[in-house]
Amino acid sequence: MRRSQFIRSLPGLALGGSMGGAAHGAPSAGPLRVLVPANAGGGWDTTARAFGRALLDSGGASAVHFDNKGGAAGTIGLAQFVHTRRADPTALLMMGSVMLGGIITGKPPVSLSQATPLARLATEFNVFVLPANSPYKSMADLLAQLQKDPASVKWGGGSRGSTEHIAAALVARAVGVDPTRLQFLPFRGGGEATAALLGGNVTVGGSGYSEFAESIQNGRMRAIAVTSPQRLPGLEAPTLKELGLPVEIGNWRGLFGAPGITPTQRQDLIDRIVAAARHRSWQDMLDKHAWTPALLTGDAFSQFVDDEFNSLRLTLIKAGLL
Repeated sequence: MRRSQFIRSLPGLALGGSMGGAAHGAPSAGPLRVLVPANAGGGWDTTARAFGRALLDSGGASAVHFDNKGGAAGTIGLAQFVHTRRADPTALLMMGSVMLGGIITGKPPVSLSQATPLARLATEFNVFVLPANSPYKSMADLLAQLQKDPASVKWGGGSRGSTEHIAAALVARAVGVDPTRLQFLPFRGGGEATAALLGGNVTVGGSGYSEFAESIQNGRMRAIAVTSPQRLPGLEAPTLKELGLPVEIGNWRGLFGAPGITPTQRQDLIDRIVAAARHRSWQDMLDKHAWTPALLTGDAFSQFVDDEFNSLRLTLIKAGLL
C-alpha cells in the first residue's frame, strides 16, 4: 500500500509523522516515539503506524511520533536507536525477522542485545506475485523456467536475508537449482519492489501480502503462491506446500525498548502494548492486512528472539545464503 493511501486510511494521522489524541476520550499515558528502521510505505512502516493507532485508541499513548531510518535490513535504524535513545522510556523500535537476517548476513557493529525486548505483535506471510502481463501464469511455469535458465528469472523483494529471499532460495533448492545461482534483487521497501515488478525490471516479486494487496486486488499483479501453512483468507493462491515445495516461513514483527530502561519502565511499556494489542483497532488491522496475531511479551519474547536467531542462521546455511 502506498504511504499516501495508508495515511488517508488512518484518521488522525498527521502528515508530519505523528498521531495525536486518544479516541473517544479514553485516558492516555504520555507520548511515545517509534523508530521505524525502514523507508515509509513498507511492511515495518505500515505495522508501526497501525499499532500506533491502536496505542492511541487504547489510551496507551497521548501521541505517537515516527522516525524512519531505512537501510541494511533495519540495522542502520537499530544503530541509531541504541546510540541515541539510551534510557529513554518513551522510545520504541519496530523490528522483526528481517532484522535478524540482516544482522546474521551483514554482521553490523550493533546487536539487538543492546536494546530491550518488549513484545512480538504479529506474523505476516509472504506472497509471490507476477505482473498481470507476465508470460508465466503460475508458480509451476516460473519454476520450469528457473530450472531451464536460472539467470533468466529475476526475483525482487526486501533485503538480502529477508524472509522472501530465504523462501526463494529454499524453493530453488527444492527444485534442484543451486541457490547461489538465484538472481535476487533487494529493494528498500515494498513501493520500490512494486515499481520494479510492474516496470518489468524483475520477473517475480515477493513480500508481505499487505504490500502487494492493492495491486493484486486491482488486477495489476497475480498472486501465485504464499509461504503460510494454510491459504490466506480472501486470496486465491496456493501454499508452497500445496505445490509440493517444503517451504513455510513467516515474517514476524515486534517492538524493542531503549537500552538501559528500568524493569518498571519495561513493564509499563509491555502493559501499554498488551492493551493496544487487545483493542478492536488493532484487531481490525490484523484482519485488513491478513496478519496473524502473535502476541508474546517480556522474557518469553526475549527467549523467542534468541531461538529464532539460531534457527534463522541454520536456515540461511541450508538455503545457501551463508
